[in-house]
Amino acid sequence: MKAPEIDWSNLSFSYIKTDCNVRCTYKDGKWGEIEISDSEYFPIHIAASCLHYGQEAFEGLKAFRGNDGKVRVFRMDENAKRFIRSAEGLKMQPLPEEIFCEMVRKVVRLNERFVPPYGTGASLYIRPLEIGISPRVGVSPANEYTVIMLVTPVGPYFKEGFKPTKVCISREYDRVAPKGTGSIKAGGNYGASLVAGEKAHELGYSVMLYLDPKEKKYIDECGAANFFGIKENRYITPASESILPSITNKSLRQLAKDMGMIVEERHVPLEELDSFDEIAACGTAAVCSPVSEVDDLDTGKKYIISKDGEAGPVTTALYNKLRAIQYGDEPDTHGWCEIID
Repeated sequence: MKAPEIDWSNLSFSYIKTDCNVRCTYKDGKWGEIEISDSEYFPIHIAASCLHYGQEAFEGLKAFRGNDGKVRVFRMDENAKRFIRSAEGLKMQPLPEEIFCEMVRKVVRLNERFVPPYGTGASLYIRPLEIGISPRVGVSPANEYTVIMLVTPVGPYFKEGFKPTKVCISREYDRVAPKGTGSIKAGGNYGASLVAGEKAHELGYSVMLYLDPKEKKYIDECGAANFFGIKENRYITPASESILPSITNKSLRQLAKDMGMIVEERHVPLEELDSFDEIAACGTAAVCSPVSEVDDLDTGKKYIISKDGEAGPVTTALYNKLRAIQYGDEPDTHGWCEIID
């Protein structure tokens, strides 16, 4: 089919209609066949459990077109596993990994003309979504669920691209509750972060850097992304039961080990920010987003990380290495990418 008329090099991270999406429904104790739909809408009961009791989880992964013309999907098996954990955390029916991966392959093939050309810096974003669709007025889990996978071509998540930004801290906001849903990818987590995120934007910052929700002593997540810091040949990232396990962070940790670095997953005290040579947020959407400065709005303390306003050498090397693997420019020695024929 003819390629769409899109300015690939100037895409934002926003929704663009593609040819179709794929769907699969759990009913009568089993998952049905994968169905194809060209509709952007989904009929839903007004008492559906997803609307009233938050039975909703989602994922995010990407497909990339390489210089060889091949389309690669990055680590969809890891997304499938995390999708299962999220469903279990919300008492939903988990979608088996093999069905998840087949849905990814199908939706990418069907929308192949929307995979951006190599060299544009853009990619095809894949969004799986699971919702409870059974009518529920009493608080109880649904017995029917639908998984929808949509795709859309996207550019950089942050309009600045791979450039350091300023972030802020405010103890007025928590991302999630202790022992809550922070470690699963539930839409409610993101809805609850919108007030803090908009507050950060109003003050001129890219995101809010959250502290742990219990003691307010340790670094938690950086907006909707994981945090990591670099110092003394060490890649350091917070270990917490309230943090979403990032597949990008997991990949960067492996690449850091490959580079001979020591990787530490542990509590990261706020005061340690003063000792880092580099810090960044990481996730599927942005890959790596370097941070130049952290401002504590409550104490007035400023942590200056990048004095020249440029990304640090280690963060840059990790970013370039991961992107090269995703686009097929470097060997995929860890078997992270699947080529979609």
